[in-house]
Amino acid sequence: MFCLSSSFRSPQWLPKIHCSSSPNYKVASSVTTTTTTTQNNVSIPKIVKSVKSLAESPDLTSVPSSYNFTTEVSNILDKELLEEEEVEFPTIDFSLLTSGTPNQRSEVINELTKACETWGFFMVTNHGVSETLMDAVFDGSRRFFELSDEEKLEYKGNNLIDPIKCGTSVNPMLDKVFYWRDFLKTYVHPEFHFPTKPPGYRETVFEFCQRTREVFLGISEAISESLGLEANEIYKRLNLDSGLQIFTANLYPPCPQPDLALGLPPHSDHGFLTFLIQNGVDGLQIQPNGKWYNVKGVPYSFLVNSGDQLELLSNGRYKSIIHRVVVNREKARISVAMANGPSLETVVSPAPELVENNRPVYAATKYKEFIELQKSNEIFGKGVLDRIRL
Repeated sequence: MFCLSSSFRSPQWLPKIHCSSSPNYKVASSVTTTTTTTQNNVSIPKIVKSVKSLAESPDLTSVPSSYNFTTEVSNILDKELLEEEEVEFPTIDFSLLTSGTPNQRSEVINELTKACETWGFFMVTNHGVSETLMDAVFDGSRRFFELSDEEKLEYKGNNLIDPIKCGTSVNPMLDKVFYWRDFLKTYVHPEFHFPTKPPGYRETVFEFCQRTREVFLGISEAISESLGLEANEIYKRLNLDSGLQIFTANLYPPCPQPDLALGLPPHSDHGFLTFLIQNGVDGLQIQPNGKWYNVKGVPYSFLVNSGDQLELLSNGRYKSIIHRVVVNREKARISVAMANGPSLETVVSPAPELVENNRPVYAATKYKEFIELQKSNEIFGKGVLDRIRL
């Protein structure tokens, strides 16, 4: 069994992260590519093995048409809606939730309420996850993306919910235009699945998942209280003991024409809360009120956004946030997202205590079906939530 020795000790309320000794890796022997055009003497395939390979093509000076959103999808960039003025985003001091005075904890919970109601987004500082560990995760992610395309094909994955999946864009079979992004996505809870390459990456991510999960569960307790529920109510209703946790490493290489491309489309996350860290290069934008805001991350903080399951459970009181990723010309951006959600078999419904006049906003939906519905369609906006709205 793959279990790591560590000085980290989980508190009693933190469920044990199970380990899989032999994850069911999906191995692909080949990738089919169809050449559609030649640009600047560079052949541009319909489905490329990686954006990294494309971006490193020495003769590439402009964005291929298959990545150009200005010609293929109108209004997706919404440049006129970008708020240029910097704003101060809500910041949650995690240490005050875990070791502060009762008054300090109450104040932080009030701040969390405002953040979830107004922004659907907040930063978490003083969370106890070391900078050294975060740097090691970035280094491992960089080394993974530096593997040859042939080596990464071992983890290609063929199904929507394969436990390990490496690829490019979002869903090349459905995307009308490709996104300037390569990714590694793995299921790390309730069972831990992860590649064995490069050396040491798997062990580093395992420890990072443990420590991040502790922060997630602490924030979930506070959100539960902010909604007027018992501290452990969300934990019980979403069956977080066996809740789904997904680790995603994203690479956004330098782009020759960043104004024409996107790293990720405007969308909300299907889970409950997503925790994000980044390598010092910004690119995340959020849309809480119809305008886009650039997120300037505090170094080594968690950038946290509300997901669809929080909006569903809170009966619309807390909104999942629409967000997207923009790219730049100079620097590669690496981000690591930890998506946290209910167990796959949990049927999520609005909490009865939050339903006024017996009128729920959303229909009860099994989380697994919610994910499958999102993954089988082009990712954009809040498509699944809109479908289950009553």
